[in-house]
Amino acid sequence: MASCHAKKQEEDLEDKKSIKKRIKELKVLDPKIAQNLSIFLGSFRMPYQEIRCMIVEVDEEQLTEPMIQNLVKHLPEQEQLNSLAKYKNEYANLSEPEQFGVVMSSVKRLHPRLSHILFRLQFEEQVNNLRPDILAVNAACDEVRKSSSFGRLLELVLLLGNYMNAGSRNAQSYGFDLSSLCKLKDTKSADQKTTLLHFLAHVCEQDFPDVIKFVEDLHHVDRASRVSAENLEKSLRQMERQLLQLERDLDTFSSPDDPNDIKVAREQYGKLVIMHGNMEALYLNLLEYFAVDPKKTSVEELFTDLSNFRSMFTQALKENLKQRELEEKQRRARAAKEKAEREKQERQQKKRRLLEVTADAKAMAGTAIEFGSPTSAPASIASKTMPATLTLL
Repeated sequence: MASCHAKKQEEDLEDKKSIKKRIKELKVLDPKIAQNLSIFLGSFRMPYQEIRCMIVEVDEEQLTEPMIQNLVKHLPEQEQLNSLAKYKNEYANLSEPEQFGVVMSSVKRLHPRLSHILFRLQFEEQVNNLRPDILAVNAACDEVRKSSSFGRLLELVLLLGNYMNAGSRNAQSYGFDLSSLCKLKDTKSADQKTTLLHFLAHVCEQDFPDVIKFVEDLHHVDRASRVSAENLEKSLRQMERQLLQLERDLDTFSSPDDPNDIKVAREQYGKLVIMHGNMEALYLNLLEYFAVDPKKTSVEELFTDLSNFRSMFTQALKENLKQRELEEKQRRARAAKEKAEREKQERQQKKRRLLEVTADAKAMAGTAIEFGSPTSAPASIASKTMPATLTLL
């Protein structure tokens, strides 16, 4: 155990000496930068010239997003690379990080090139992330505007509100803020056992079952509630800047596929811009339809309110069903208890009647015995009153 510990200490000491040796050999790079770059290079285990060729040729089969991100993070500044280029003839005497710097210094506009490669690697992912967001908002706007069930629900809410506010300054209102839908749960009955939301769900279920279909109609509002219009715009602006820079730099460094790649990227970006414009138009029309101030209500706020209300209404339906099942269970329990009580009373009544009948029978039997016991009396009387001839018989 002690020998292993001593061996480890020796190895650590050798590593420290090795690092110090490399640091002493540094000509241009800062020791910290050199150390981080050395760690980065150690994770690839490939010749520096091969890495250079991958970057110059934009070999997307071997270049990965994490690799380019780390290279951008740890690569020395262009000024340092230019200084390292002067040590090209002393390549063998340089430390590994500076040798890598010498190799990479021959690549024109290395930093912009890496940024553009990273953009190309990320572009498809960015498009695939933005497109579903835009489509979700478009679909949600269309659903909310065209759902007749949701329109009928709003009419019922307005009717209930006017009924409850009768006689107050809010009576006979012509509309209400959509954000008020989530507040229906806060209005409770006098006994605190139910809410206005649960009552609304009950009314819909009992008298207007078609209204409940709005839950299915608005199935995109939840996805749309997670979309930030501000972040969408920022992402599109950033993509535009990167595309413009890439187009400007094409003449400086290009590969045979670059012109076609930028054309495809520009087309995809153009489609995104059109989709985003349609999304904004649909959203503004929706806000105007419901008399909502676009300066005060963002995309995510509106659809978050609608998504929350949709979930709350669905939950109210479930809770109402659970309450009905509980009440039915209690009703059956009461009915069973009342039936058992009736049967018990009937048995007791039958028992009392049986006892009464038995008592009456005994009483009647006792009376009969009392009147029939002196059997010799008639004979003696007969012997006294009847003729002697009869007695002989």
